[in-house]
Amino acid sequence: MNVPNDPAILVSVMNTKLRNFYSSLDELCDDMQADKDEIIRKCKIIGYEYSEERNQFI
Repeated sequence: MNVPNDPAILVSVMNTKLRNFYSSLDELCDDMQADKDEIIRKCKIIGYEYSEERNQFI
């Protein structure tokens, strides 16, 4: 999966997919063949971090 370059769009896409289809970021990344570290890095640019407890970027 090519992740969006815009961090705000990326956060929105990831949270939607996590809410509707996946029980964890690891599961999403495995299924979509996405680079977890890249996703985390891009979201962190605008102050979002992944919460395992909430299964979303907050």
